[in-house]
Amino acid sequence: MIAAPTSGSGKTTIARGLMALFSKKGFCVQPFKCGPDYIDTKFHTAVCHRPSINLDTFMATATHVKELFCHYSHDADICIVEGMMGLFDGYHRGQGSSAEIALTLGLPVVLVVDARSAAYSLAAQIYGFLNFRKDLNIVGIIFNKVGSERHFQMLKQVCDDLHTECFGYLPKATALEQGSRYLGLDFSTLPENEQLIELLEAHVDWKRLSHLFSALEDTSSISENGHPSARGNRTLCVARNAESFSFIYQETLDRYRNTYFFDPETEEPGLNDIDLLYLPGGYPEKHLEALVSNEAARTAIKAFAERGGNIIAECGGMMYLCEKIITDDGEYPMCGVLPYTISARTADRKLSLGYRQFTIDGKVFRGHEFHYTQFTTQPPSSVQVYNAKGEPVTTPVFRYKNVLASYTHLYWI
Repeated sequence: MIAAPTSGSGKTTIARGLMALFSKKGFCVQPFKCGPDYIDTKFHTAVCHRPSINLDTFMATATHVKELFCHYSHDADICIVEGMMGLFDGYHRGQGSSAEIALTLGLPVVLVVDARSAAYSLAAQIYGFLNFRKDLNIVGIIFNKVGSERHFQMLKQVCDDLHTECFGYLPKATALEQGSRYLGLDFSTLPENEQLIELLEAHVDWKRLSHLFSALEDTSSISENGHPSARGNRTLCVARNAESFSFIYQETLDRYRNTYFFDPETEEPGLNDIDLLYLPGGYPEKHLEALVSNEAARTAIKAFAERGGNIIAECGGMMYLCEKIITDDGEYPMCGVLPYTISARTADRKLSLGYRQFTIDGKVFRGHEFHYTQFTTQPPSSVQVYNAKGEPVTTPVFRYKNVLASYTHLYWI
């Protein structure tokens, strides 16, 4: 696991770089991401050429997380798990944290430490992380944003005095900083990897790391249950576009025997003989003109909903099902299945963030919410939604005929 003391330390850059480096060396690399993040996984998948899998101990049980890791790593040479936030940051103290996932899977942890404007004082911080949980296997450090070779030698003394391994460093390089947009990292253009690979190869002991990251030879100690999902013969139709509908867990797709994709900006969905239409999240508010222009898709989806077709719509997908979306530039008609208006106007932007859970017909649904758009008026909800601590929140959930829609990105288990 690649983890860090805090967010912004550089674990995404180093995790992605190591994935790219090992892939270039000919290893089959299986990427994983702690938590509900959809965006980091896109970077992983781009460099590893195989889907990155989310591991989350709030949305799924520890047993399910073990099964996921076992199933998706079984044919890999190397597994790299990118942590989330700070190592011990969870939804309630350390619950749901990267540390909990590392303990659940028995993973060695490499700590990425931001060394800007610091040297030997980092000894106190690193000592705390090494000793806070004695059962956690922190095997060494990679320093990030190192100013010079002399600076690195000062940092290496920290590891020597703490008797922990220093795997090397990544120097400061403006070109490596990935841009951001209002919902996280900008994945509209994926970064180049060559300079990052060259720097890691020159300054990090990647051969030593390759042994630490090797896939388990015997996974029976983790799980004996094989694939965690029952696929059956079900058929799934998925709205997918690089940005407007793109927040999809690979495990969701793998639950279906047959999966068909269509682009709501340019294509009409084939909705005959399917078991479920899935409208995932993304950034539809960035592509409203294209969505409006494809009236055939919107009409087909509304007709499917009205005749009782099964639909799950999450966040951006739910917005697409609404009557319209308004922005600073005007109003844009959507599918009209749900009689509500969504505002993406600058003046109405408000962050809604966190884990969510609710119960329908005795089944508990869990997921994550992260958006700035809002309803123009607070609509009624079919059920009460709660956060990870069990506190009520105002997130609405809609049930209309066989439609289930919400701002919550669900994890289906």
